Amino acid sequence: MLNKSIRILNLDDSIIKQKKLFLQYQARIIDLERKGSSARLWMKGALKKSISERLHPEDKNSITFAGSGDFHHLSSILTRQFQEPFSLIVFDYHPDWDIFPPRYGCGSWVSEALRNRFILKCLLIGVSSSDISTWSIQSGNFSLLKGSRLEIYPYIHAPTRVFLERIPENNSFKTEGNFFSSRIFWSQLKDKNIPEFFLSLVQSLSVKSVYISLDKDCLKSEVSLTNWEEGKFSLDELLIMLKIIKDNCEIIGMDICGDYSKPSFANKFKAIISCLDHPKNVAAQKLPESVATSVNETTNLKILEALL
Repeated sequence: MLNKSIRILNLDDSIIKQKKLFLQYQARIIDLERKGSSARLWMKGALKKSISERLHPEDKNSITFAGSGDFHHLSSILTRQFQEPFSLIVFDYHPDWDIFPPRYGCGSWVSEALRNRFILKCLLIGVSSSDISTWSIQSGNFSLLKGSRLEIYPYIHAPTRVFLERIPENNSFKTEGNFFSSRIFWSQLKDKNIPEFFLSLVQSLSVKSVYISLDKDCLKSEVSLTNWEEGKFSLDELLIMLKIIKDNCEIIGMDICGDYSKPSFANKFKAIISCLDHPKNVAAQKLPESVATSVNETTNLKILEALL
């Protein structure tokens, strides 16, 4: 079960600035700031190994803060610490299930994490980005959908057309069409009683040991200022879902990203890719850094209070 202490992987100082967090919770800080510009968006295998070696096994049951959503791919390292069957529940605006390189990137970490045979089920909750739209979805790892090992539940998303891909049957959507062209009709959360529906998902898990990965870009910008788009969930909706997990499962660990930090990169290539990949109008960029820190800290404290 969860430790009462928290762990901070300090890659960008976004959590270090949240002083109230440290007043209320005992924290182990792993200083990775010098590796931040190299780890942002993606990292090489050598850096992944270096970061893995800095993790203390006794902290694996902690709630871990990783800073910006640009570092969400560290979740694949954190989940690898568990070597017994468990379920993975991911709250994110993006699916992060690409099959294209880089292997250790924030857009492909779910595919990488699910190489771990101990993850029996993964639920992606709140995905609503264009990454699962026609054309963009072609880079997704459809093999993970087989047997509903991976289920995707957008908050809201129009049907998606897929070309030249056989879509496995899956609990989280319906399809029509053939191999040449088929349409996916998503099971949208906006059309449902979210607490009731989410409870049914959690109760259906065959393994009740659960690891949670939260990217706060799934939340509205009034409660979360990130490096990415604004999500659809209210904080109350998220807290209700977290409580449902807590009341019905054993939470074995959790990571949280989606705090804002001004991007810095190890080389110009990464800076260019970041410029192309990130949205142009990020709410946090228009505000003083102290405002983003305060908003995100308040939300982090409410999440910790709900779980610890």
